[in-house]
Amino acid sequence: MNKDKKPQQNTILDIAEALKLSPATISRALNNHPHVKEKTKSDVLKMAAQLGYRRNQMASGLRSNKTHTVGLIVPRISMFFHAEVITTIQNALHKHGYNLIICQSNDLLSMEEELADILYASRVDAMIVACTLQATDFTHFDKLVNSGIPVIFYDRVPLNSYPATYIKGDDFRGGYLATCHLIETGSERIAHISGKLMSNLYQDRTAGFRKAMEQHQLPVREEWVFHQELTHENAKEAMAKLFSAAVVPDALFTANDVTAIAALEYAKENGIRVPQDLKIIGYSNDPRTSIITPALSTIEQYPAKVGQKIVEVLIDQLKNGDQRLELEKKPYVIPVDLIRRMSS
Repeated sequence: MNKDKKPQQNTILDIAEALKLSPATISRALNNHPHVKEKTKSDVLKMAAQLGYRRNQMASGLRSNKTHTVGLIVPRISMFFHAEVITTIQNALHKHGYNLIICQSNDLLSMEEELADILYASRVDAMIVACTLQATDFTHFDKLVNSGIPVIFYDRVPLNSYPATYIKGDDFRGGYLATCHLIETGSERIAHISGKLMSNLYQDRTAGFRKAMEQHQLPVREEWVFHQELTHENAKEAMAKLFSAAVVPDALFTANDVTAIAALEYAKENGIRVPQDLKIIGYSNDPRTSIITPALSTIEQYPAKVGQKIVEVLIDQLKNGDQRLELEKKPYVIPVDLIRRMSS
């Protein structure tokens, strides 16, 4: 056998000959066309696997100007909220015949910019993005928008107007609900640990906190309001500052569950009883919040609903164009709910 000879790759014509069907029928079956019978699709897929057929996705995309792939950029795949959104998007897109390319920015703007270029060069049909916390300029997505490629920002969206679709949670209401709940349970000295205000998430959640305090005529102690990177270590440092003063909070609203969990750990380590001495509520309904002791109150963001809305809007745009942007630039807002547990 000549080792230099490349193995022959079977084509659609080979599948057609084996099944005595037309190449056009084979092509439609491989593309999951709705007018092809399910038995025919099954026979074609089995024969394609038997013959070792590999579809040339790039060549097909060049011919049709469609690759049936969607790019997705998320800060970190390990984050519960984004993991749930990704799963929902991938499952739903698959039913519509689209593949998902998942990229992680590591919450670095430089990586987000690089990934936008890579996905554009990969000829994706659309782009879904949860921005980095540092992003204030979104011109690295201009080439997609100018090429007519739909761009959907979700969860973390631009603060200013940009010619793309926004799908976000009702973060203002989430902050308001969380704070009102603490007040209704008898708390008056409420601290708030939030993220940096360059992100829409933390602007809105903090605004909800302030609105609830104002409505109930409770003072906001600015030295008890933190805007920082929401890490476990930073949360512990903020708690140390809060509880080193003569007057201490009787409740805490944190803008994510990682911080709430760290605050609960600090309380246990320092003899602060939860909820008797300190009531705590977080944000996102991370699965860990229901299994720790005491179980943490939180705000449910419904990531599956976010993912479903993204796919619903995206498929409509891919089929009909993004006419909504010309008429209306309001974001799609997904409702949130209070989850009350033993920490409050």
